[in-house]
Amino acid sequence: MPVLRIAAFSDGNKGGNPAGVWIGDALPDASQMQAIAAEVGFSETAFAAPQGGAWRVRYFSPLMEVPFCGHATIALGAALAHRHGDRTFELHLNDAIISVSGRRDANTIAAALQSPPTRSAPVDPTLRDGLLDLFGYTIDDLDPKIPPARIHGGADHVVLALKSRQALARMTYDFERGRALMEKAGLVTVALVTMETPQLFHVRNAFAAGGVVEDPATGAAAAAFAGYLRDIGWPHGGAIDIVQGEDMGMRSLIRAEIGETAGSSIRVSGTARFTMHDVASSV
Repeated sequence: MPVLRIAAFSDGNKGGNPAGVWIGDALPDASQMQAIAAEVGFSETAFAAPQGGAWRVRYFSPLMEVPFCGHATIALGAALAHRHGDRTFELHLNDAIISVSGRRDANTIAAALQSPPTRSAPVDPTLRDGLLDLFGYTIDDLDPKIPPARIHGGADHVVLALKSRQALARMTYDFERGRALMEKAGLVTVALVTMETPQLFHVRNAFAAGGVVEDPATGAAAAAFAGYLRDIGWPHGGAIDIVQGEDMGMRSLIRAEIGETAGSSIRVSGTARFTMHDVASSV
C-alpha cells in the first residue's frame, strides 16, 4: 500500500508537520513498519488497519516505535475522513483506546483527537540541569510560573518554560548528546515553551530520541502540556492555542481543549493538508 504524506496542524494550506500514513487490510510486522518509517523519513508514520468496528494503529519514527503521536493521528484522521466520510474513528493503540474525527473542508481537512489520559510530576533536578546545559540555557532563562516537569499524554516528555520568545528562538543542541540523554531518561521529546498570553504559547519540540532534531508540530506533547497546565491550576480558560514550527519555516497551529477533571483526555485539533498526489492516490 502507498504511504500518504499529509501535513498535520497546518496553517491553512501551508506549514504543518508532515506525517506518513499507511492504511491496509492488516498491519505489516514491526520490522517492516520500522523500515517503511525509516524510508519515509518523517518524524512519524502511522500504520492503521481495520479491527472490528475500530482501527488498530501503531506509530513509528525513523528509529523506533512510539506509543502515541498526535500529529500522525491528525493526519490519519484526515486520511480516514477523506476515504470514509466525515465521522469519528475509534483507534486502538498499543496502550490506549482513543478517537480521532475528521471533517472535509475544501483543500484541507479539520481533525480532532482525544488524547490518552494525562499526568505530570516534578522533573528530577539532575535531568533538568542536564537538559538546560544541553540547550545552552540556565535557571535564569526559565519562567518560574511554569516549573519544569515531566509530562505525559500518551508518551513521556519534559517541559521547560522559558521567559522570552528570544530565548526560544535561539534553541540549539548537539543531536547525538541529546539523543543519548533523552533515551536514558525515557523521553519522546523535550518541549520548550514560552507564553505570549495565558492562552497562547510558542513551542519548540526536540525529538532526538526519534531521529529528528525538531518537530514542527507535536500533538502528543501539546496534550501533555495542556494536562500539566490543568494540574498546576493555570488560567487556561478551557483551551490553549500553540504556535509551533515558526523557527523552522513550517508554522503550525494546534488547539488543545482542557476539561475540568484531573488526568482526563485532552481534545487536540487542527487542520491537515494533502499533497495533490496523495489526494489523487487515496481516492
